[in-house]
Amino acid sequence: MRENRPVIALDFPTFEDVKVFLAKFPVDEKLYVKIGMELYYAAGPEIVRYVKDLGHSVFLDLKLHDIPNTVKSAMRVLSNLGVDMTNVHAAGGVEMMKAAREGLGDGPILIAVTQLTSTSEEQMHDFQNIQTTLQESVVHYAKKTAEAGLDGVVCSAHEVAKIKEATNEDFVCLTPGIRPAGAAVGDQKRVMTPADARQIGSNYIVVGRPITQADDPVVAYHDIKAQWNGQ
Repeated sequence: MRENRPVIALDFPTFEDVKVFLAKFPVDEKLYVKIGMELYYAAGPEIVRYVKDLGHSVFLDLKLHDIPNTVKSAMRVLSNLGVDMTNVHAAGGVEMMKAAREGLGDGPILIAVTQLTSTSEEQMHDFQNIQTTLQESVVHYAKKTAEAGLDGVVCSAHEVAKIKEATNEDFVCLTPGIRPAGAAVGDQKRVMTPADARQIGSNYIVVGRPITQADDPVVAYHDIKAQWNGQ
């Protein structure tokens, strides 16, 4: 059976930092990596091409949120980079998400951000003026994402079961905020271990600093991968 790969968040400021980090891994070790805003804005599309040329899978985490036509056009550009997964903000609405799907095409996985894992319920009430519970907000966004024809959502592992119950078992749940037991939580408010995320039904997990800032990133990666696969 094919092993699941944790998605490594390449939260580095420069192209050179990425090259140094990826060079630590054996050439035949094909990773799944996340390229976020900081790195993409610093290095541009070339960083995606470079990582893809090494044979790795890419989740391009840009969280697009704009009028439908603009998002559709942007997704058409991203589709030409060969990304394996990318995302939008569900708050952009069903029409925007449909436009994103049309622009990206049917190949890559397209998911939507519900509530960021750095958002607490108090912050949601105060700043977004959404007066439901955090979980109700997330599930609502997930249902709208499914309605728009997207593959799934970015969510906390704590919300996976409710999301799949409200959509379907094949609906993708990608969960950031994953930390090995005993690791620092950092700026994440809602976190879970790889083993717990596996048990609760997450389809993908994103892990950053516990791998990228480890004394030995390769060892840390394989340890988290083993936990993620229940080994």
